[in-house]
Amino acid sequence: MVNFKEDEKLNVLNHSCAHLLAQAVKHLYPNAKFWVGPVVEEGFYYDMDLGDAVITDEDLVKIEKEMKKCSKDAKNIIRKEISKKEALEMFKDDEYKIDLIERMEDGTISCYTQGDFTDLCRGPHMSNTKEVKYFKLTKFSGAYYKGDANNKMLQRIYGVCFPTEEELENHLKELEEMKLRDHRKIGKDLEIFMVSDLVGKGLPMYLPNGYTVWELLENYIKGKERALGYQHVLTPPIGNVELYKTSGHWDHYKDNMFPKMEVEGEEFVLRPMNCPHHMMIYSNNVHSYRDLPIRIGEIARDARFETSGSLKGIERVRTFCQNDAHLFVTPEQIESEFSSVVNLILEVYKELGIKDFRFELSLRDPSDKVKYYPDDEMWNNAETTLRNVLNDLGYEYVEKIGEAAFYGPKLDVQVKPAVGPEYTLSTCQLDFCLPMRFDLGYIASDGSKKTPVVLHRAIFGSIDRFIAYYLEETKGYLPTWLAPVQMQVVPVNIQYHEEYAKEIYEALKQEGFRVELDARNEKLGYKLRESVIKKIPYMLILGQKEVDNKTVSYRRSGSEETTTVSLEEFINLIKEDIKTKKRYDK
Repeated sequence: MVNFKEDEKLNVLNHSCAHLLAQAVKHLYPNAKFWVGPVVEEGFYYDMDLGDAVITDEDLVKIEKEMKKCSKDAKNIIRKEISKKEALEMFKDDEYKIDLIERMEDGTISCYTQGDFTDLCRGPHMSNTKEVKYFKLTKFSGAYYKGDANNKMLQRIYGVCFPTEEELENHLKELEEMKLRDHRKIGKDLEIFMVSDLVGKGLPMYLPNGYTVWELLENYIKGKERALGYQHVLTPPIGNVELYKTSGHWDHYKDNMFPKMEVEGEEFVLRPMNCPHHMMIYSNNVHSYRDLPIRIGEIARDARFETSGSLKGIERVRTFCQNDAHLFVTPEQIESEFSSVVNLILEVYKELGIKDFRFELSLRDPSDKVKYYPDDEMWNNAETTLRNVLNDLGYEYVEKIGEAAFYGPKLDVQVKPAVGPEYTLSTCQLDFCLPMRFDLGYIASDGSKKTPVVLHRAIFGSIDRFIAYYLEETKGYLPTWLAPVQMQVVPVNIQYHEEYAKEIYEALKQEGFRVELDARNEKLGYKLRESVIKKIPYMLILGQKEVDNKTVSYRRSGSEETTTVSLEEFINLIKEDIKTKKRYDK
């Protein structure tokens, strides 16, 4: 997906289109007043006060039509420099522009005029409105003036603009695909999760189907970790503020935390990460070099403050569960343990069919003396170690200066989803800093006390985000092993076939499959359509032929082909499906 903000040509074009939108709106709503109309990653928007008028889908069509007229008028877009005093006079009847102007520094202010419309702007812009012709208004919403809920609600109209009709059409197709893959829609259709303003924004609740998926993923990754010697723990989702002052997170991360709470003279905070708790678990015992590596894992509930505008389903939330682990190692064990983490990531990705990803090595910016822990030798050793490991393993990666955590460099695995921009899914961070801050140690072979090194790692990242990612990747067609309901048994005629359907249902249930029996007195076509919406992997359709021959006929989700086999063959098919974790999404 293109980033309109970062693409210089698209930025200018979409900025000009925002002005074209405002001009068209002014024609249709003469009393309209405008706040800001920036270019953003997904195109552009303009916030406007339309008085008592409320934008509808029909209005967007009318506005687009007027924009096309303004484009065909082929007016030159003329830049003019005016004084602050002149600007205040020009926009004296528009309190929103007055507010903008008054907050500007004294000096010249630039504005752009196209025909009968003038707007403040730094620019640059296209030279003529005829160059702004391939556009689409994509959506509208409410937006508080200055983003403050205490202020008036303005109306925000979003749009996109491209140099060619083909580029616009391709982008619109991609937007449609995004709608089909949106995990919020899929999550609702499949009854995975729900949100409630009464519970709180950014606090999703998992429904029975969703918790089934959650639990399967948790058991899957824990099984992988146990096989590698991880020990799982359970720690509280709050912590004393002093814990985070000791770790350094309070100085570097408190703006992302929820406000502290005072209880009986102590100050607590909802924890934003789990490493300080795991440091304390390590410090609970005296360790020898023979004990290391010690691998502590946890599916841990965390909370971080996210602005309401950034929240999105279960992808971006205010409370989430990390698939977290901390590996306490000697310096000599860094390479083998880091390699093991990378190999675990690749193993999981292969089994779950995740193919489009790349490695990023996030390093510090040596010139930033505030963000990063001040120890040049530590940083140089840590970065060199990770770089050498990746080179030895033969994996391609790119280096990202200034993207490291404050306590150490990290490896981020960037996945490219089916639609939308890439983001970090898995991570492994090398940390020489926290063990020192918590005065952790182990007895070396010579009897001296030494400080361990910690690897912070997460394979799924958070289970919440991974579920969102996987729903969108598969369009909700989850592989059989992960589907909340793996199969549905449907008798063609309740009167004649229900008894056999119950027999098959019980046999499948005894095998441990997640199976439903649909014995409602509804037409078969209705049940089939409903099953398609729920994206249940297998539907067993049992009629008189199946009753007479003691067979089952099944359809795979997304297919209209029906296959008839014995019950034993079907059971073996499903067991193989579950074992291989095969994906059927397209």
